[in-house]
Amino acid sequence: MSDITVKDKVFTEFISKKEMNLIVTSLAKKVETVFKDKNPIFIVMLNGAFVFASDFLRSLERPYETLFVRYSSYSGMQTTGNVVTSEIPEVVKGRHIVILEDIVDSGLTMDVFKKNLTKMRPESITLVALLSKPSARKVNVSIDFIGKEIGDKFVVGYGLDYDGVGRNLPAIYVLKE
Repeated sequence: MSDITVKDKVFTEFISKKEMNLIVTSLAKKVETVFKDKNPIFIVMLNGAFVFASDFLRSLERPYETLFVRYSSYSGMQTTGNVVTSEIPEVVKGRHIVILEDIVDSGLTMDVFKKNLTKMRPESITLVALLSKPSARKVNVSIDFIGKEIGDKFVVGYGLDYDGVGRNLPAIYVLKE
């Protein structure tokens, strides 16, 4: 395993690029099987889920509609408890929605987003999370598809960042203790 410095912190490889590829393609196949006879809209949670979503969506067999929204509760390495939101387009009404999220930890962001999305009256809401930190949960959030559960550790790479830096790393790195 190799170490990498992001800003003022040292991280070590936690989930390799190869394992990330296996996780993402497996998730895509499972989701596509569930929605094979439906026409879902994939909603990508920015900023963190863009790398995951890109690989996930390219793993699908047929074309789908994709939207992007930005909801966040993080600043630096901590959740702030306040969720910053963007508009949800009206096109979700009556549609099957598949949310692509990089990580669900406290659950605060996803709880607010799912409540706001429900008000738009979609046919269904399915949450796909690349990573889940159940031990960090402050709000109970139902996740339909989980790539990998991890402990309550701070991670970067593959779209996840430390204060805006490190999203471009091809693997997941964990803060070195």
